[in-house]
Amino acid sequence: MKFLRQFAIILVICFLGEALHRVLNLPIPGSVVGMILLLLGLMTGVIKLKHIEETSEFLLDHLAFFFVPAGVGIISSLDVMKGNWVPIFVIIVISTIVVMVTTGITVQLLKGDK
Repeated sequence: MKFLRQFAIILVICFLGEALHRVLNLPIPGSVVGMILLLLGLMTGVIKLKHIEETSEFLLDHLAFFFVPAGVGIISSLDVMKGNWVPIFVIIVISTIVVMVTTGITVQLLKGDK
């Protein structure tokens, strides 16, 4: 029962993020809005870590499983991507570098390192 309650809390936050995205017509995805809401809830103490900890650990332990639909989607769209491999590869490399640099800078700022 505890697991279901924790999962329900996470789903409600995800739903609120999607609802805010649609109602306010925000330029960022609803899932990101939901993560921001979860972060704010954890930082303010509205949501205690113990309220979602076990379910969060379960979801993180099985994270690879959630990438299966995306992989299947890519495989089923190979004919659309044919001939566009170079631009796709360049985009992947550049976006990976941007994410790595942004993450590194964010971690340094949050830790107080300069």
